[in-house]
Amino acid sequence: MVVCVVGLGYIGLPTAALLANQGHRVIGVDVSSSVVDVINRGEIHIVEPELDAYVAKVVKSKGLIASLTPSPADVFILAVPTPFHGNHVPNIDYVVAATRSIAGVVKKGDLVILESTSPIGTTERVAEVLTEEGVDVSSLFIAHCPERVLPGHIMRELVENDRIVGGLTAEAGQKVAEFYRGFVSGDVLVTDARTAEMAKLTENSFRDVNIAFANELSILCEKFSIDVWELIRLANRHPRVNILQPGTGVGGHCIAVDPWFIVHAGGDDARIIRAAREINDYKTVWVIDRILSQIESFKTNNGRSPLIACMGLAFKPNIDDLREAPALEVFHSLQNAGVDVLAVEPNLSEHKSIKLTSYRDAAQNADIVVYLVAHNEFKHLHVNGEILDFCGVTVTV
Repeated sequence: MVVCVVGLGYIGLPTAALLANQGHRVIGVDVSSSVVDVINRGEIHIVEPELDAYVAKVVKSKGLIASLTPSPADVFILAVPTPFHGNHVPNIDYVVAATRSIAGVVKKGDLVILESTSPIGTTERVAEVLTEEGVDVSSLFIAHCPERVLPGHIMRELVENDRIVGGLTAEAGQKVAEFYRGFVSGDVLVTDARTAEMAKLTENSFRDVNIAFANELSILCEKFSIDVWELIRLANRHPRVNILQPGTGVGGHCIAVDPWFIVHAGGDDARIIRAAREINDYKTVWVIDRILSQIESFKTNNGRSPLIACMGLAFKPNIDDLREAPALEVFHSLQNAGVDVLAVEPNLSEHKSIKLTSYRDAAQNADIVVYLVAHNEFKHLHVNGEILDFCGVTVTV
């Protein structure tokens, strides 16, 4: 079977490599010529365990070929970003563009699968765009199958996790589910497209709400002079309580974005989901204020401005992904405020606009070490200066 994967990012490339490894002939499409060139050399442009070996193997065997344009295939998978415009208005421009790009090569009987996490109704919009381009969508099987993988474990979870398939028709749902059952060991559950879209948004909104509770607790505990880490550890000894760990905020392209899709469509009825998003966004602002306050105290006590180390820039531990990262926002805010600040991200060898400092040098030289992301490299690190820990790096169980 020939599969065309449009979008070779954090989801599209692992999916393409996995399918090629399963014996499918895969055409990977991306708008970036540099990404296409890197992949066709058998290399990768993102950090994800095991992905490099998968890509090297299938490129060498010609099972995966990257291209700037789609080619005829039996299955088309759209795995492109779905960010938002200003004021958190959903932006499906990439989905629309990807759909238009395949309009000239789809044929009767093809599967068209939207994997991008999307606002409700986006799968229907895919069908509308194809119709506008002169495609008879009644001859296609169009469905939504949202990814639900954890960065750092993508290659395993693409296979092991349960999947939800929502077809625009019952037959489309069954056809697409059959395709996924060919490589997914978890259950493949069939529903309609709108329910599948809402399911993914619900999953991430649920997590966002629970993180917001932990982040709000951390703010309150600071006010009450209580160790939030000890508080959560003790409260979680209750058999029906499982409070998550607080952090610098919430980032990434899923939890920090998807709840806004519900809020935008749901309006005033999405009250808890909106409140959670606002709390988690505010936590980052609170962290910045807390650091600035510590800086002022240092100035008063030492008669000079301190050197600050921002430990971690990624949106979660042990990955290189900076999308919607609260830690990155903290770094830029401090930099814009004129603070002498070091950027530390051990999962990146370089950054196009930020000078990176090694974590060991930062720990030795900074006057205030600020833990923003709980990367493994930071645990048990000897620090010479003061410490602000917003992610539990220094917490001992």
